[in-house]
Amino acid sequence: MKVADLSTDELKELMGKIIEEKFRELIDPDYGLEFREDFIQALETSIASKERIPFEDVKKRLGLR
Repeated sequence: MKVADLSTDELKELMGKIIEEKFRELIDPDYGLEFREDFIQALETSIASKERIPFEDVKKRLGLR
């Protein structure tokens, strides 16, 4: 199907979807990307762990006061 074959409403809808997708890409450059399987597994392992780091220690490690 060609753009010339679209009705005015269909063209408006298509343009709206394109603009929305571009806005999402600008606001969130990771939009549409998926996590790698190894990252998901590492995250699940971390969540299941009982070991926690106090927030104050995290701030110190990152150089935040």
